[in-house]
Formats: sequence, C-alpha cells, structure tokens
Amino acid sequence: MSEQPDHYFTARPASSDERRTLTVRLAGRDVEVETAGGVFSPGRVDLGTQVLLRTVPDLPAGASDVLDLGCGWGPVALTMALEARDTAPGARVWAVDVNERSLDLVARNAARLGVAVEARLPDDVPADVRFDTIWSNPPIRVGKEALHELLVRWLPRLRPGGDAWLVVQRNLGADSLQAWLTAWLAEHQDGATVERAASAKGFRVLRVHQR
Repeated sequence: MSEQPDHYFTARPASSDERRTLTVRLAGRDVEVETAGGVFSPGRVDLGTQVLLRTVPDLPAGASDVLDLGCGWGPVALTMALEARDTAPGARVWAVDVNERSLDLVARNAARLGVAVEARLPDDVPADVRFDTIWSNPPIRVGKEALHELLVRWLPRLRPGGDAWLVVQRNLGADSLQAWLTAWLAEHQDGATVERAASAKGFRVLRVHQR
C-alpha cells in the first residue's frame, strides 16, 4: 500500500522538510520568510488569508492576548506581531497549530522579523488565557465535525467585547458554517453574534462578536 500524502493538519509531516525562502507582503511591508512542504500554502500567502488580512481591523491598542488559530507558516500571526510592535506593544501574539513543522516555521519567521510570537500546540496554551481577538483561516478540510470542535474549543475564550474573524471559501461551506455558528452561539454563548463581514474572491469573512 502506498503512503498517504501529508495534509497540512498532519501533526508530524513525513514529507521533505527542505526549507526555502519567500518574499511576501505582510502588514504593509515586504518581508522574507521561510517555508517548507507539509504545511498549508507553502508557496505563497493564500488567497483566503489575503482576504482575511484585508478585512480585519487594526489590533486593539490595549490588547493583551491575540490568537492566530491554525497558523501554518505564520502569515496571520506575523502580521499580528508586526502590527502589535507598532500599535499594540503590550499584546502577546499566540500562533496555534497541530502541525509541529508549522510551529517551528512560525517561531523561526518571528525571530527572522524581530517580533515575538508564542507558537504552541493547542494543549500548550494555558487554560486561563483569554483573547481580545482571534484571526483564523480555519482548516476546513479536517471535516465539519472536527471544525466545529475546534471552534467550540476556542471561541468561548474571547474576552467580552472581543471578535473572532474567520475566512471560509464560499463553495466549501461558508454559509452553512455561519448558520451553524448562529445556532450554536444562541444556545451556548449568551449575547454573542455572527455576521458576514466581507465577501470577496469566492471567500466569506465571518465576524463572531462576544458581548
């Protein structure tokens, strides 16, 4: 039987770990980053993440903890960290992924850019940390049940007044996810709301607001 190919949500990718560098534009500046196979979108900042980063507001000036959920090699977390250095210097940036190669790349890229990022496996984030904002290009291809479990785990960790911004491809279930979130929030998160904040290039950006 042939080996199954890695998915970007594989914990320890078996594919080649050969590193390469890319020049990408993050937080309004051109930067050089390191990527490798076995992680999500290793050759570029993917289109969904571009749509997300064009949609999200600036980090809150008084933010203390912010989260990139499903970080890949780090375009979202690095953007957060670059913004935090300029406008929210007290913010601690967390990058969470199950893929250990992704976490290594995020940490190395943060060091390369001279910013601080806490790159962690999900179970390594202290349970008492609450987030002012969550930005995420979530791993839709893990399947609906696993995706729902992921969101149920992290969305309740928004601070009051906090927002989660999720980018989802329209033809991969963005509208059904919004409907599920509406029902789940109504039952489990009193006062929390979800709305479509943007729609571009075949993607929806959903905003979950915690009152």
